[in-house]
Amino acid sequence: MKRTKSYLSLSGLEPLIIRPESNFINIGERTNVTGSKRFARLIRENKFEQALDVARQQVENGAQIIDVNMDDALLDGEKAMTTFLNFLQSEPDIAKIPVMIDSSKFNIIQAGLKCVQGKCVVNSISMKEGIDSFIEHARICRRYGAAVVVMAFDEEGQADTLQRRVDICSRAYTILTEQIGFPPQDIIFDLNVFAIATGLEEHNNYAVDFIEAARIIKQKYPLANISGGVSNLSFSFRGNETVREAMHSVFLLHAVKAGMNMGIVNAGQLIVYDEIEPELRALCEDVILNRNNENNEATEKLITYAETVKAKGKVQKKDDAWRNTPVEERLKHALVNGITEFIDADTEEARQKYPKPLHVIEGPLMDGMNVVGDLFGAGKMFLPQVVKSARVMKKSVAYLLPFIEEEKEEDTAGRGTILLATVKGDVHDIGKNIVGVVLGCNGYKIIDLGVMVPADKILDEAQKQNANIVGLSGLITPSLDEMVNVAKEMKRRNMTQPLMIGGATTSRMHTAVKIAPEYDNGVIHVLDASRSVTVAGKLLSDETRTAFVEDIQKEYAGLREDFANKQPVKKYIPFKEAQNNPAKIDWNAYTPVEPAFIGTRNFTDHDLNEIRNYIDWKPFFISWELHGNYPDILTDEVVGTEATRLFKDANQMLDRIIEEKWLSASGVVGFMHASRTSPDTIHVAMGDKVFNLECLRQQVKKAAGQPNNSLADFIKPAEYGSDYLGAFAVTIHGIEPHLQRFIDDHDDYNKIMLQALSDRLVESFAEMLHRKVRTNLWGYVKDETLTNEDLIKEKYTGIRPAPGYPACPEHTEKYKLFDLLDVTANTGIQLTENLAMYPASSVCGWYIAHPQSKYFGIGKIKRDQYEDYKNRKGWSEEEAEKWLGGITE
Repeated sequence: MKRTKSYLSLSGLEPLIIRPESNFINIGERTNVTGSKRFARLIRENKFEQALDVARQQVENGAQIIDVNMDDALLDGEKAMTTFLNFLQSEPDIAKIPVMIDSSKFNIIQAGLKCVQGKCVVNSISMKEGIDSFIEHARICRRYGAAVVVMAFDEEGQADTLQRRVDICSRAYTILTEQIGFPPQDIIFDLNVFAIATGLEEHNNYAVDFIEAARIIKQKYPLANISGGVSNLSFSFRGNETVREAMHSVFLLHAVKAGMNMGIVNAGQLIVYDEIEPELRALCEDVILNRNNENNEATEKLITYAETVKAKGKVQKKDDAWRNTPVEERLKHALVNGITEFIDADTEEARQKYPKPLHVIEGPLMDGMNVVGDLFGAGKMFLPQVVKSARVMKKSVAYLLPFIEEEKEEDTAGRGTILLATVKGDVHDIGKNIVGVVLGCNGYKIIDLGVMVPADKILDEAQKQNANIVGLSGLITPSLDEMVNVAKEMKRRNMTQPLMIGGATTSRMHTAVKIAPEYDNGVIHVLDASRSVTVAGKLLSDETRTAFVEDIQKEYAGLREDFANKQPVKKYIPFKEAQNNPAKIDWNAYTPVEPAFIGTRNFTDHDLNEIRNYIDWKPFFISWELHGNYPDILTDEVVGTEATRLFKDANQMLDRIIEEKWLSASGVVGFMHASRTSPDTIHVAMGDKVFNLECLRQQVKKAAGQPNNSLADFIKPAEYGSDYLGAFAVTIHGIEPHLQRFIDDHDDYNKIMLQALSDRLVESFAEMLHRKVRTNLWGYVKDETLTNEDLIKEKYTGIRPAPGYPACPEHTEKYKLFDLLDVTANTGIQLTENLAMYPASSVCGWYIAHPQSKYFGIGKIKRDQYEDYKNRKGWSEEEAEKWLGGITE
């Protein structure tokens, strides 16, 4: 009789011996709270007996191992795992197959190990938390007799290349077999199946790398097993099961040949390879094997094909049936889907059909935009789609306007007129633009006054245009005071329009405490663009306005009372005590690295291709109100499809920006002698330019051993010798004519896209220059080998704090930075009266090199530090209140 000890042998009530000749082992994935909405709901509702039906269905569909996962923030994972497995063990038709206990939390795995019968599989252990933890977990699994899934994951992260997969698995195999005595056949390597066909070229080889890694590892360790989560491969096509099933079958054909012998799949959704429609099968082959895929050609072909698939096994030509519907339906379809191709012709047809061109706007166009607004409000459309809808609407209205003027008709105000402006001294307007688009899509007439708008102009225009609502936006902290000023002026003028407040620095509490008391006719903080529609609707409805404003006023009165009476959650210490608790640094043991030069160096028209490589995409998606980490957001079940489409559009525009030289990057970097001359003062000298830089210090009471940080802490005290400080300013020029072109073309989508990309480019320019500083221009870490992900996570040595940000929230130090580097002459950046930088896509800051330096937030300060800082700056009380009032407790 052939011995089985060299094969992976598992069991439920029945044995499962996985031999070389065994077919691919299906691991059922639906008894996973993250993989099945139905299963998750049943578990949350404690309907464990009904949840067993999900497991039973997996077994009936051919699953040979059942994966059980209870990782959900709303669950007690240990209790849920124990309860479900106990139920499962009592059902012979389910318990006959082995169980895979799946969790990212080892305590949940242990809970499962204690109650499962037979020989199970643990999914998973890895070296991501270090070797010691890996060994401890492996030994526990060994004691319970379980086989283990070992993730290709170590201290540096998940393996995403061929070599990293092989290296990590080889290292883990050696530890398991030589140090712990793990049977090789009880080791299952999960080589990380990642999504392909995402539109990112760096993802195109993921499937090939998996397959080749499986081949190499199987040759090196023939008794080990290879697994993976197959459904991850096709996340780009979620919702399109025809394409997903085909991709899974094609992938498994090649992966199984290479050595993969098990995987987590939906056992009921695997199509036979030979039964895949030939064209689809060929497209899947090209994408999975990354062939014929230069410039994402194969990916684009599969995406195009996927869009034609309406149901499993059914393929239709491009659906133009909507072109045969009445013109009203065509206009609605174009608006909902953002299609501009036929809008002029359809608008003209509607104009011929309706008595007056204005009726086209009030009728079918507004009906279509109402549908867009409803879908957006229900979460069934996302912001990029809404902006595309606005583009269609604007093009249609632009077509009609000449005919309206011929008839000497006046434009309608629709649901009402809303005037928007970024307040005086502030130049940021992406958020305001998005709010304007969303409100416009819901039938409001929008008057956008732009940026840096004085209070008088805002209110003069509001009265002249009979605006129903005034909306103020601002990004920098001085904007908050300007909003208070606008509210006071509205009251002085006896205006009645409600005031909407929005922007990055604004908050409900600040609005309630500082702005609302200055104006009696409704002041409302709006968190984001999606909320603006609801607020505007309530404010402009005769039925709801009075009650809505009264409710807001009561709510804000309560917030003011809470603010006035609250006992600070945080405790503060006297300023002198905070100064006596600085960051602890051994200055005798520190020798500063001398920069390559003292003075400045310009970077003019720097290569945007190089800068592009440093882009952090997460804030880009946030600017479009799509939330999630990049690149995971591209495969997110809710927003992934739109995020992928947006990402593709962004990169296409970036290609044009660079190829056609739309924008240019300019920057200046400088290094200077520096020393700390008092606890919070840094003395700097660059040639004949000498300044004292004044720093603020954390004043909140800290735990024992924790410092009250100030940026000055990281500069060598004068009594220990000389140190150095760096500074920089970077900007992106040239956006204005292209913005105007998009404005003239009624194209808000590309206008906002360009602004968002310009902001990303300047931030990545700052990131790129900081790396050059660390490795070359200053050179204090010449051998740095950080990835772009590491840079985003700020794993570098040293910091680059920016005036106006948490570590140095007081803006007026920008004056000194601009003087030291002669920023305006060298880069073209100008400061507004409230110290915003123009162009808006501009960044400046300091470079600090000490290895203990770190980012932190000052938070609130007490009156004693307020007075000290005021005296150091030589300010009047009015100046101190303007720049420090917002951070004073």
